[in-house]
Amino acid sequence: LGNVKIFIWISFWHGDCDKCTIAITYRSTNMDKKSFLQAGHTPTLLAAFLYFDLAFMVWVMLGPLGVGIAKDLGLTHAEKGLMVAVPVLAGALLRIVMGILVDRLSPKKAAIIGQVIVLVALTYAWLAGVHSYSEVLVLGGFLGVAGASFAAALPLASRWYPPEHQGTAMGIAGAGNSGTAFAALLAPGLAAAYGWTNVFGIALIPLSIVFILFLVMAKDAPDAPAPKSLAEYLKVLKDKDAWWFMFFYSVTFGGFVGLASSLVIYFNTQYGLDPKTAGYFTAACVFAGSLVRPIGGNVADRIGGVRSLSAMYVVAAFFLAIVSFGLPEAWMALLVFVCAMLALGMGNGAVFQLVPQRFKKEIGVMTGLVGMAGGVGGFYLASSLGYSKQLTGSYQSGFLIFAALAVLALIGLTGVKTRWRTTWGAAHLTAARI
Repeated sequence: LGNVKIFIWISFWHGDCDKCTIAITYRSTNMDKKSFLQAGHTPTLLAAFLYFDLAFMVWVMLGPLGVGIAKDLGLTHAEKGLMVAVPVLAGALLRIVMGILVDRLSPKKAAIIGQVIVLVALTYAWLAGVHSYSEVLVLGGFLGVAGASFAAALPLASRWYPPEHQGTAMGIAGAGNSGTAFAALLAPGLAAAYGWTNVFGIALIPLSIVFILFLVMAKDAPDAPAPKSLAEYLKVLKDKDAWWFMFFYSVTFGGFVGLASSLVIYFNTQYGLDPKTAGYFTAACVFAGSLVRPIGGNVADRIGGVRSLSAMYVVAAFFLAIVSFGLPEAWMALLVFVCAMLALGMGNGAVFQLVPQRFKKEIGVMTGLVGMAGGVGGFYLASSLGYSKQLTGSYQSGFLIFAALAVLALIGLTGVKTRWRTTWGAAHLTAARI
């Protein structure tokens, strides 16, 4: 009946049909806000968002601070690219570890461990200082623990919500990637006023506040799956759908975090903007991509994750190709990047509308694996932009290759959608739209 599904429950009392009760109700697939709020645990969802938000702010911090760091340490274009890419790669690899901790301990305990490590690393960097390129890379490795927050925050929220609300819940929790915008918005100005080393100390203030709130508000879902052995984690990699999701997310999230880490340096190098102004431009792009993630999840709930994700790949590839030609004015590049980030952000929400439907029992390890792939995609984009600039004098090849990956992802998604919709995503198996 269009957007209305009919559900019929028949209950028999004592086997006597005269005493049977028949209840017929209807439910629209366009769930209202009240039903969503009743479906899960709002304090945990908010705690997951705050933890994710501040962790992502710290994760990409070297990007907004990159102009000052590169100037003081005398870094080349390639070194700048690798500097901002190392935290992304470290975060990608550590998401596997975090995913295992989530299933072996719990999402809340894993998140607490990650937050403590980041707090200690930033405290040391602030008090002892960072004096060489190698020390920057080591710090980037520790900041990767913050990037691994993805593998704890999303399962923490996801386990509280039924299939028909997964896109919205995961979108809200995943909107914590807006923290990358706060880094771009605030870090360059703070560095200009107090020095980039002291920004590490300033970041400890909001991180500590959120840590306390997380301890109080977050609660693990009662129906968590039983812990699995390490061998069981590896079994999921034998499923080809796991690899497809990893590839799809390496493009959407990889594009998002790769740009978030690189755009301050890009605007400074390409258009001569000062770090503070470049940070504002980057923040606008990142806010666009992060704030629409819940919308992307909600749209996927309504029209299906495959359909939504397909459209996002087309839009992202188009605008990344445009920006590769080096637009004459910075504001033109800003508009194009905003459009690309909108598509990538909504694509992130669409991917994680689909993942819990396919791998509900393995959501912890799958979040780690898929998140790892997203980080690898971000590492590739951030580092390739630096190498492209150093080797060719232009960023064009870096952007064009990533646009081509978006097209390749679209082709792959088109190839698997029919199988998905007739197997695990069939209407009789799930209330969610695939």
